[in-house]
Amino acid sequence: MSATTMAAVRADADGYVLRTATPRDIGGARAVMLDTVYRDLRSGYVPRWHADIIDPEAGYLRPERCTLLVVERDGEIVATGAVRDRGPQAPPNPQWVADRFPSGTTAQLCRIYVTPEHRRRGLARRLVRELRDFVARAGGYEAVYLHTDPAVPGAEPFWRSLAREVCDERTLPGGGQGIVHFELPMPDAR
Repeated sequence: MSATTMAAVRADADGYVLRTATPRDIGGARAVMLDTVYRDLRSGYVPRWHADIIDPEAGYLRPERCTLLVVERDGEIVATGAVRDRGPQAPPNPQWVADRFPSGTTAQLCRIYVTPEHRRRGLARRLVRELRDFVARAGGYEAVYLHTDPAVPGAEPFWRSLAREVCDERTLPGGGQGIVHFELPMPDAR
């Protein structure tokens, strides 16, 4: 792995270990992601939205400027977070949002999921911090983007505490997809 794909292995007092995923972690990471899209997002697996969940190696482990982080506790993957070098696409997103965050120069934070029994312990915040550090090390990015489904308990207030709203689709004619688009401050280059 290159220096840009390595996240420091960090264990906290509660036994959580945050690290860059390896091929051995794919099954556990996929389980966290699929559980989330079925339980929290209630969309189930939709190939055009979730192909990266089926093949995280191709989506996150192989590309130089992408990464997948996992949080492990007692040998089980309990949280995930990723960066991909692709901005939002139109459709289904508004064209002006896609234009503002072009692929190649946009680092999109995605798949930041924590299993219910491990929430409210700061894991998502730690993942975001490490992912932003990755973006700084990777270089070449001009924006950090993400979107969230406000129907997921706690998701919208969490992101509002870290990022600036770019577009709340619920305010658009017809309500769009009902998601909220955010931009995080660019991290300092390291």
